[in-house]
Amino acid sequence: MTHTHTGACFCGAVEIEVSGAPEAMGYCHCESCRSWSAGPVNAFTLWKPENVKVTKGKSFLATFIKTPTSERQFCTKCGGHVMTGHPTFGLTDVYAATIPSVEFKPGVHVNYAETVLPMRDGLPKLKDFPAELGGSGIAVAE
Repeated sequence: MTHTHTGACFCGAVEIEVSGAPEAMGYCHCESCRSWSAGPVNAFTLWKPENVKVTKGKSFLATFIKTPTSERQFCTKCGGHVMTGHPTFGLTDVYAATIPSVEFKPGVHVNYAETVLPMRDGLPKLKDFPAELGGSGIAVAE
């Protein structure tokens, strides 16, 4: 049985659905994610793109591309952040807060070398990204 979860932007004009299980969950500490999320860290859930569907308000979904690795999508009515496509990784990050019925079970911290909020939780801390996603795969201390 495939599990399906729904979520929405801040105003509800854009709704999404994710199905199956996420490929990974964790925290990103990079400057771009911190700036975009207006927080000291970003909680992510990564999905195969075919498991993420916009079910309402696609016309209100806009994309901002700062780098080729991140296609950030947001609602044009409220500015609420919805998801980020990562074409070079073959994954879509649906922000953990966007899909509240998904039980968030983080497994890793990425870009921890850039952290402004040290988190001593015993999870692996990577300098940048896992090697299989093009990063160094180098672990750093908590």
